Amino acid sequence: MDEDDADTGGSGEPGLGRRERDILALERRSFSGPGAKERAVREELGLAPVRYFQLLNALLDDPRALAHDPVTVNRLRRIRERRRAER
Repeated sequence: MDEDDADTGGSGEPGLGRRERDILALERRSFSGPGAKERAVREELGLAPVRYFQLLNALLDDPRALAHDPVTVNRLRRIRERRRAER
């Protein structure tokens, strides 16, 4: 496995792959204007927005993501739970 694909962090367990780290990095950014985030998803990650949000949702349940970026993951989990409660 190549260094960009996984980071073991010295623990011996694989860490997040590059795509997962890139998704979390994109979520840390703020976007102005309608469609700016979707455009960044397509241009920077090469993903359709629907696929991006599927991957992001799965990533929020991944303990490796929580270890990598607890602030972002916990913020997104709170938002997700709030939206679920509103349904």
